[in-house]
Amino acid sequence: MIAATPVAGGEKAPTLLADGFDFPVGKPDGDGYYKARGYRPNGHLGEDWNGKRGGDSDLGDPVYACGNGAVVFAENFGRGWGNVVIIRHVYEEGGTQKYVDSLYGHLGAIMVRYGIHVRRGQQIGTIGTGGGLYDAHLHFEIRKDLRVGMARHRFPHDDRTYWSPTDFIAARRTLTASAKSAMIPIFTFVPYKETTPVAAPDKRKPGLSVPGPGG
Repeated sequence: MIAATPVAGGEKAPTLLADGFDFPVGKPDGDGYYKARGYRPNGHLGEDWNGKRGGDSDLGDPVYACGNGAVVFAENFGRGWGNVVIIRHVYEEGGTQKYVDSLYGHLGAIMVRYGIHVRRGQQIGTIGTGGGLYDAHLHFEIRKDLRVGMARHRFPHDDRTYWSPTDFIAARRTLTASAKSAMIPIFTFVPYKETTPVAAPDKRKPGLSVPGPGG
């Protein structure tokens, strides 16, 4: 297991600076939804959001970016996850810039692609069932460690790696941003399989260099 440490150095790219965070469903306050399961260290590492209408009535409902940022993952990962989007955010707090990744899992549809910039409240997908494995709901995580990606099994399953999403958002609904954009680390995810060597980024593939906020 890899110890949780801040990402330093490496390649960076600009994205929109977060000016606050909202909830990913029923924007901006989660209206019409409830947490069926909450965050629990060494247990459930995110929150499951369901519609208050019950059953699969929330299937296909919109899922929104919780804050400004750049899409660093958007694909069907399988392995019980189904469609997943990960957004990287940079925000200012206590006079310093900090980073988090927000993950949106079991999506029915993905409406963004790798490398684009999104704004808080922009629709990024729809609530799904993880490919028919679950009742319809959104699995939502906020990560402190930018290396996790889809390799959760390689990192501590506790507060060293994760935020309680509701607590994180509630404390940062409105933030002061000194500028419109800032730099984020890119190419930080570790391989899913521990035996897989870390290869240099293949920059021949489209979208691997995150464009500027105006792109």
